[in-house]
Amino acid sequence: MKKTIIVSNRLPLDVKVKKNELEIHPSVGGLATGLKSVHAEGNSLWIGWSGLKEEELTPALSAKAHEAITRERCIPVLLTGAEVEDFYFGFSNKGLWPLFHYFMEYAEFELGQWKSYQAVNQKFADAVLEHLEDGDNVWVHDYQLLLVPQMIRDKKPGVTIGFFLHIPFPSYEILRTFPWREEVLQGMLGSDLIGFHTYDYERHFLSSVKRILNYEVKFNEITCQNRMVKVDSFPMGIDYDKFYQTAVQQEAQRQLEEQPLAVPDGTPALDEVQTIVSIDRMDYTKGIPNRIRAFEYFLNKYPQFKEKVQLIMLAVPSRSNVPQYQKLKRETDELVGRINGQFSTINWTPIGYFYRSMPFEGLITLYATAPVALINPIRDGMNLVAKEYVATRIHQDGVLILSEMAGAAKELTEALLINPNNFEQIADTIKYALEMPIEEQRSRMGILQKRLQPNTVEKWAADFISALEETKNILPVFTSRKWDDSHQEAMFTNYKKAGKRLLLLDYDGTLVGFKNHPMDAIPDPALFALLDRISADGRTEIAIVSGRDKATIEQWFGDKNYSLITDHGVWLRRKGKEWKPLERLNTSWKDNIRPILETYVNRTPGSFVEEKNYSLAWHYRKSDPELAQMRVQELTAVLTSLISNNGLSVLEGNKVLEIKSSSVNKGRASSRLLAGAQYDYIFAMGDDWTDEYMFEELPPSAYTVKVGFQKTSAKYFVQDTVEVRALLERFAEA
Repeated sequence: MKKTIIVSNRLPLDVKVKKNELEIHPSVGGLATGLKSVHAEGNSLWIGWSGLKEEELTPALSAKAHEAITRERCIPVLLTGAEVEDFYFGFSNKGLWPLFHYFMEYAEFELGQWKSYQAVNQKFADAVLEHLEDGDNVWVHDYQLLLVPQMIRDKKPGVTIGFFLHIPFPSYEILRTFPWREEVLQGMLGSDLIGFHTYDYERHFLSSVKRILNYEVKFNEITCQNRMVKVDSFPMGIDYDKFYQTAVQQEAQRQLEEQPLAVPDGTPALDEVQTIVSIDRMDYTKGIPNRIRAFEYFLNKYPQFKEKVQLIMLAVPSRSNVPQYQKLKRETDELVGRINGQFSTINWTPIGYFYRSMPFEGLITLYATAPVALINPIRDGMNLVAKEYVATRIHQDGVLILSEMAGAAKELTEALLINPNNFEQIADTIKYALEMPIEEQRSRMGILQKRLQPNTVEKWAADFISALEETKNILPVFTSRKWDDSHQEAMFTNYKKAGKRLLLLDYDGTLVGFKNHPMDAIPDPALFALLDRISADGRTEIAIVSGRDKATIEQWFGDKNYSLITDHGVWLRRKGKEWKPLERLNTSWKDNIRPILETYVNRTPGSFVEEKNYSLAWHYRKSDPELAQMRVQELTAVLTSLISNNGLSVLEGNKVLEIKSSSVNKGRASSRLLAGAQYDYIFAMGDDWTDEYMFEELPPSAYTVKVGFQKTSAKYFVQDTVEVRALLERFAEA
């Protein structure tokens, strides 16, 4: 029976050692709550760190902890104190956390910490592999484990892997400053499905993949070597009923004790102190100093609210050993002290500040008794506090002021959205919230509750798992099959038996990889040696079938005993023969098309025009991918309207648009090569749309292979030029 393996930095357990005894309790964190329904299924497993360092555990305690943890269907990953320091407090929280939250000035990147991050990610991957069986799903979580998906896939290529990032994904301009950006992106792309809280983060990720890795992206799907990776947004919810029902129970208890919670019937009167609640971790991403300064600005701008409004701030301690957090704590203490000293009276303190955690029931009381909540992070992946406040407003009163930089702002559009850096706007919004009529409060809050109630954290988990299952149906839309060992054995058996063989090989993207400029993609000595070994068998004929011009192919392969087809099929040189033209072409059209292409070169930095004897090619490999894609659509439309009646066609290749005669293609040329010859064995391999003509024209018995993961009429596909060389090596050995 297949299972779901959940992988996160921490287990959903609170594990402590007190007086040489273990204490283990279920965790109450958001992720633990969210995945409770998934983990509750009978055949699931959760892999993560227990929170205890190896040095804290005696052999007896370690065995006892392992037994207790595995009883909860969890597998502990053991980390040393040095690994916790370098992997977690170091690279994860001093490097990735500030970078992904746009605090570049706080980001630190040390090689030793990066190596620790790699090693610990490998530990997690190894723990998964130890318990992974065919058919299982793996769901990896968050920024501490960005490399794990690809590490798992390297050992188990067929496994289904999902990854979810719980923090923002930064824009390309931020990510490009990261020293190990390629490795992190490749690590995430080991997944079949990558999830984010919002479409903005999804868009930033896709943009980075296009610009940094140069992978093809269509809508929300990435063509990644021999796989398709899907990217989507899944806004995380809360356990709505838990918050709502607790608030209901607390009000019932207050009524029983004759201490009812007053609910305004009209516009709130300010004859009593009203509270503005604010709850966060003590983190520089939460905008705590900005909030305090904005509240000070509010009191100065609207002095009529003095002694009538109090800001209640609960700051939960977090990473108190990190210098930036220590600095933030000092700054917060000083700001609160200064403002309270400036404004306080005998009966009123403007800011009530608590630096500690609070039990769940206390949080509900804070939410339920505050007519306004002020949530103003500088940058936040989601922010569930805003959703929790909404869930506790059982009379649909109250006003939520929310930073537009929080992921939750994309859902909670009926809240009063603010720029967390605009004190003028925040002050005006606080005033508006305090004076908002009850009818407007209930209208806004009613819509918010209606939206949040069905979209719970359990639904978030179920939606992701459902989408992960659906990724298993992506592959069948491609008609070709992976060239595995069984197919190769059958092919090479037939190859050895055949008396006369023909290997049709594309050049760019097949025999050699793509370069920024076509003239840089010259044949290497290893390629010459490999092809010569194959050609040395007199029964085997090699044919290079290329869109390159005749002069270039002649320069590279003219002294070889190969057949050569150039210019997409204009020229043919049979093995041991002279060059012959297959087509007589008029190229006067180039004078009309060339100025158009040059215009697009000027409008698209990094692009250039390559002029061949019988075609013109506009290359854009070095251009910004999003700008280039827009230009491709424009240029294709312009060219199509001009050449529709001129016997020309536009071919879209790998980062290139090529204009050539419609009567010329590799399929026609390959047919001419086969004419009059009797081949017992035909093999063809290519990576581009131009090679599709060749695949379609060859007889059904031919072995046709596509390089790359694209829709094709070829029977099989291989991943890249590395696999091409390995396949040709088998021909040489045979």
